[in-house]
Amino acid sequence: MTSPAPLVASISHQLVALQTLQLLQQEWGWGDGPRAPGNPRDPDHVPTAAPSSSGPMRALLRDTGACSPEAEEVRGAEGGAELLPFAPDRGPCTLARMAMRSALARVVDSTSELVNVEQTLLGPLQQERSFPIHLKDSVEFRNICSHLALQIEGQQFDRDLNAAHQCLKTIVKKLIQSLANLPSDAHMVACASLRQILQNLPDT
Repeated sequence: MTSPAPLVASISHQLVALQTLQLLQQEWGWGDGPRAPGNPRDPDHVPTAAPSSSGPMRALLRDTGACSPEAEEVRGAEGGAELLPFAPDRGPCTLARMAMRSALARVVDSTSELVNVEQTLLGPLQQERSFPIHLKDSVEFRNICSHLALQIEGQQFDRDLNAAHQCLKTIVKKLIQSLANLPSDAHMVACASLRQILQNLPDT
């Protein structure tokens, strides 16, 4: 038996966002954490050229219908700017870049944990007793992550990454609120798991 439709749809949007962020990590050479085994590349290694227009990130955003104007511009361009904005020489690792890498990894890990909690705990709970699911927040999160994948390293990238961080926190907080008045042991376990995710998403 599957989980109720709103939760399934919410998880689907979050999975698209998660895949987008994981591909972004890999393209930037940052996918060497526990979520990406077998990738021994140096975290500050950068390809000398941007990925081709048939690369995995472009295909993902095309297939999932990223709705930002930037995505439309990239899809409509012939031989224009590449999707992922690699600079030929990003220079040595800096504190700012290390912080950005850490922030991105935190969002990736927290999204993965959220999806796991929703699939293993919230799905069965929804079948027993309905509680509100705020689907629009997961749609917004997916769109923010798609827009983030189009940005160059800089202020807009930082703003989008912070927006993804805050939107993810909003999703988790609303789920906790939805479960707050359901006092069963299973609901308490789910709330504890969600609060643990919140602890991994400190205010920025």
